[in-house]
Amino acid sequence: MEPRAGVSKQDIREQIWDYMEAQNLADFPRPVHHRIPNFKAFKMARTIKVNPDAPQKNARFFVLNSKKTLLVPTPRLRTGLFNKITPPPGATKDILRKCATSQGVRNYSTPVGLDSRVLVDLVVVGSVAVSEKGWRIGKGEGYADLEYAMMVSMGAVSQGTPVVTIVHDCQVVDIPETLLEDHDLTVDYILTPTRAITTGCERPKPTGIVWPKISCEMMGKMPVLRSLHCREEQAGKDVTLRDKHRSLPGARAALSTVRSPRELPSLESGSLQGDDVPSSTVYVGNLPRDARVSELKRALSARGAAPSRLTWQGPQRRAFLHYRDPAKAWQAISRLQGFCLGTNTARVALARHQGASGPAGGRAGEPHPDP
Repeated sequence: MEPRAGVSKQDIREQIWDYMEAQNLADFPRPVHHRIPNFKAFKMARTIKVNPDAPQKNARFFVLNSKKTLLVPTPRLRTGLFNKITPPPGATKDILRKCATSQGVRNYSTPVGLDSRVLVDLVVVGSVAVSEKGWRIGKGEGYADLEYAMMVSMGAVSQGTPVVTIVHDCQVVDIPETLLEDHDLTVDYILTPTRAITTGCERPKPTGIVWPKISCEMMGKMPVLRSLHCREEQAGKDVTLRDKHRSLPGARAALSTVRSPRELPSLESGSLQGDDVPSSTVYVGNLPRDARVSELKRALSARGAAPSRLTWQGPQRRAFLHYRDPAKAWQAISRLQGFCLGTNTARVALARHQGASGPAGGRAGEPHPDP
């Protein structure tokens, strides 16, 4: 398959997806559009780190069956970076195949933290399209690129760590180099049902997280990203986010409505409705019944998380910490991981601002604990 001239990355994705659907080349899940295609016949490679997508299920099985360590990124990086898959003692091949599924990854895994000093020897990623030169196009969400950048930041991979992708022959196409950006991950080897391609790619891989490409919304969804942001900021690196200085419509007015405990919703308010805006408010709950606001302020200062303003709700055993912008709020959350006041471990989360009245009866613009 040859892409037409003047194409974009999305044009190439759509061309591959349309062809695989028309030729019935994909297995479940269908349709393949907006997914990494899961083709029916392909050669597998031994590996260490394999993506959680369905097309890499057999790769994960081969890793486990060869008694190697298998690391799988957490889906959408919501709860961390890696999970280590540990099958039960004496696991049969059938059990190993279950461990390699998305459900198995959830049932037989333990998290691998940023301080684990893990070294990844081989990286396997999915692709929608790839060229023999090693240029790669994913499904457009950027998780493989970001996962690799995070691994670089934590010292888990280097420029010499091989990157492999497993695709159908129809997914190997010419890709203009002009479509590539600095944060795009390239591949060293391509495995298809009929051949193994050594790309000889000399284009440098990402050297870390490109923070100006990271949005406040992404920071809010990925705790591991917030932790890395905090670490690199403390190391003196420029970690300015893409939209750190943008205005947040309605946010200033929303914060001004926080005046008394009666105006704030209960913790049991359930799901929220309306348009949310990125929050610069942090919720701190499960405080001791006899806690004092002065005690909390001293503890926050000691952690380097002192807010610009604090709303105290001692009878409800909670407080809302207001910061200048969402980036400062997320930095505070990172610094308050495992935060204790007295004998209580506090619950710390980003608060939401509800843009319209919801079923719980809350007022527009009030902060809520982010569930």
